[in-house]
Amino acid sequence: MSEYAVVNPATGETLATYPTIADADLDAAVARAHDAAHIWRATAPSDRAVVVRRIADLHRERRDDLAAIIVREMGKPLAAAEGEVDFAADIIDYYAENIERITGDTPIDIVGEGTAVIRRAPIGVLLGIMPWNFPAYQVARFAAPNLAVGNTILLKHAPQCPESAAALEAIYADAGLPEGAYVNLYATNEQAATVIADPRVQGVSVTGSERAGSAVAELAGRHLKKVALELGGSDPFIVLSTDDLDATVAAAVDARIDNNGQACNGAKRFIVVDGLYDAFVEKFTAAMAATVMGDPFDEETVLGPLSSLAAAERLQEQIDRAVAQGATLTTGGTRDGAYITPTVLTGVTSDMDVYGEELFGPAGVVHRAVDEDDAVRIANDTAFGLGSYVFTTDPAQAQRVADRIEAGMVYVNLVLADSPELPFGGVKRSGTSRELGLLAADEFVNKKLIRIA
Repeated sequence: MSEYAVVNPATGETLATYPTIADADLDAAVARAHDAAHIWRATAPSDRAVVVRRIADLHRERRDDLAAIIVREMGKPLAAAEGEVDFAADIIDYYAENIERITGDTPIDIVGEGTAVIRRAPIGVLLGIMPWNFPAYQVARFAAPNLAVGNTILLKHAPQCPESAAALEAIYADAGLPEGAYVNLYATNEQAATVIADPRVQGVSVTGSERAGSAVAELAGRHLKKVALELGGSDPFIVLSTDDLDATVAAAVDARIDNNGQACNGAKRFIVVDGLYDAFVEKFTAAMAATVMGDPFDEETVLGPLSSLAAAERLQEQIDRAVAQGATLTTGGTRDGAYITPTVLTGVTSDMDVYGEELFGPAGVVHRAVDEDDAVRIANDTAFGLGSYVFTTDPAQAQRVADRIEAGMVYVNLVLADSPELPFGGVKRSGTSRELGLLAADEFVNKKLIRIA
């Protein structure tokens, strides 16, 4: 049976299956991407920008179809899927609009006579290994900057997103890219390993779990390939002070249930100072419990199913194990198929498994902190370091805490504020690279020094 299938998580129905690529066809795909790299890198940046901008336009023109596919594949509410497609288009536009900045020379002030510049050049064929939680957005933030700088793309999407993969490949082809500049691969993990080892492939980017990232990084290192990793997170949401607790709680709920709770940078650990803790837990519990679950195609639905039955079973096992080890369940903790009721856990201590785990779904842990120092200690007491959220009415405290948090991103007094110009990435076991913003376009380029006497 094919690894690639569309299984509606809301119903469990298998809607379509797709065959994996034959080994001979895989080799031919790499050859096409390699041949296209010579054509695409020689294309003027202004001409590349026209094609990249057309890719964004086609996302918007095909928005309804793309969004419906995303809902069928991974279960997010339709409005969220539509928003994802819109954001993907905005990201792609950003790189078209900034193509001269990301491909232009950077002069260097030198000692002595003459000139020196850093000239950015594409490195060639890249493999992208994509996750299922954002089928269009994740592809955009990998493919757009790298196509803009002149690289070509081999794209291995998640096995549960084959329909998105096909729809996106059609968009990139219809936009006018050279044949082979963007190639979708229905490849097995073993075939992906073959691609990484291929000398025609110059780098690999993976978004996914720690396990997947570690395996890819090991293989890429063995073959001396550049690797970019965007992995998991257990982002802290720190509440130190507020003049509107209801608004802070609403932000906490949004940060937890966004994308059905399946976002690597979603808030998962809520760290609240002692004076606000009891009121926060009461309001947060009530708000989570009131979240409307249902059919993701229903416009009233706020929370759909998890991406698969297996994902829901994993989260349920984590919740059950936490309770068995002594955590208190204030709401939720039940499963119906791939649906998990919004869940809040309190009383979690450092000797419990859930203290160090990532909860990938609509479940969060609330910790009590004695003061600012204790809150920062709890926030940093994790193997992850992706994003973080700080709520305080004290601007000096905001700056101080932001400096002390061990994470790639800190958002103060706001959530769900990702934007094309803002770099995205983490430290520790959350990854090694940056996507979005100008930094993303520097991941897979040859920063060539040209020194002239």
